[in-house]
Formats: sequence, structure tokens, C-alpha cells
Amino acid sequence: MTLLETSGRRAMHSGLTPEKLLLSARGIRKSYRKGPAEVPVLRGVDLQVYQGELLAIIGQSGSGKSTLLHVLGTLDAPDEGEIHFDGQRIDRMAPLLQDSFRNQRLGMIFQFYHLLPELTTLENVLAPLMIRDSVWRYWRNRRRYRAEAERLLEMVGLGHRLKHRPRELSGGEMQRAAIARALIARPELLLADEPTGNLDRNTGGEIMRLLRSLNEHENLTIVMVTHDQSIAAAADRIVRLADGRIAA
Repeated sequence: MTLLETSGRRAMHSGLTPEKLLLSARGIRKSYRKGPAEVPVLRGVDLQVYQGELLAIIGQSGSGKSTLLHVLGTLDAPDEGEIHFDGQRIDRMAPLLQDSFRNQRLGMIFQFYHLLPELTTLENVLAPLMIRDSVWRYWRNRRRYRAEAERLLEMVGLGHRLKHRPRELSGGEMQRAAIARALIARPELLLADEPTGNLDRNTGGEIMRLLRSLNEHENLTIVMVTHDQSIAAAADRIVRLADGRIAA
């Protein structure tokens, strides 16, 4: 049985329709300048992401996988190509609309966590809602938001760490806090950039089991990039990126 067949069987078993396209990228090209030279990173990438799947994008360092994830998440703009989310083109949105789109419909986690050191774990999880809402709206909903943040932290195993700051957490705990923060706005798609890359193998395995559980029990669509074949093996489908292209 192929990985694609496995994905389809899991989706059909859980009542999903694997044919429902959530995100698509067509003809994505991206280059960066290094001094006088132009360095191509993505060389015409086509990618489809289906609702309810856990997709791994695997490749060696320098293959362009993190750049692709940033382009998919509208953190960077492609030089050429189109990106559509739920039928809407997102790569040409106005910057303020892209900010709103990321805050409301996407969750993102990174290798280095990016927790704010002066905030507690609970405050870090609440930060996206503080940024999204007006002061009045946040104040009006603060009890409900706090209850949801506490629920998420309990779900990721950090219910006992609400008042701890990042310097008091282990690497695995910081990544769990980052996952809870990414979920607080109830995103439709989670983009994960090397989510286990800064962790030891055992802790990385725990993070992957958590992502797999979120995918299966919360119906969260996940796109994850990794260089680790053993981590990618937990996904429904694997796409290999080499020299800026999807490898056959």
C-alpha cells in the first residue's frame, strides 16, 4: 500500500473527503540575491494539500523546503506562480489582508519556538488573540480566551506550567507551548517548519505523536517540512523536494 493510498483510506474511514483541496500552489518560483548573484531556491513547484491530511515535505538542507513553507504561509511572496487557499488566491492579497488571513486561518510553528521571553506560557498562548482583537474586544472575552488557552495547554501536557516563562521550560515544553499558541485561533491549516529539528529523538517523537493526535482527533490539516525520514514516516503522504523542485 502506498502512502497516498494510506492517506485516502484514513480519510474515508474518518468521514473526510480526500479529494477536497484546501491549499494549492502552482508554478512557484523564488530566488534570492546574494551580492550580485541571483540564487534560485524554488524552480517551479506544484503542490496540493487536501483537507484532513498530514503532509510531510522532506528534503536536504538547502533544498528549498522552508522557503516553500514560508511562501505557502504568505510570510514571503513568490516571484512567479499562484497560491490558492479554499479556492481564494492568497499570494496577491494586500499585506493587511494577509496578516488577517494568517492570524485567523493558519497556525505556524517553527524550529526555534519564537516564544516571547518576558511572557508566561499562558500569556504566550494568548498573544495571537491580543494582537488580533481590539483592547475592548479582548477584555470582554478574556475569561473565555483564558479558558481556551488553559484547555490547549492541558491538552499538550503543560497544564502545570501556566505561569512559567520560556527560560524555565525544556525544549520540548517550549515546542508544546508554541503548538498551543498556534492553535488558539482555531486554524484550518497548521504549517510546521522542522518542528522536531531542535529536539532530541525521544522528545521529537513526543512532538510528532502530538501532531498526529491533533490531525486525527481534531481534524487539523498539517503541512510539515523536515529533513528526517523517520519523522516524515508518521505522515499520510510524503513529498520530496530536491534542488527547488518536487522530485518524481
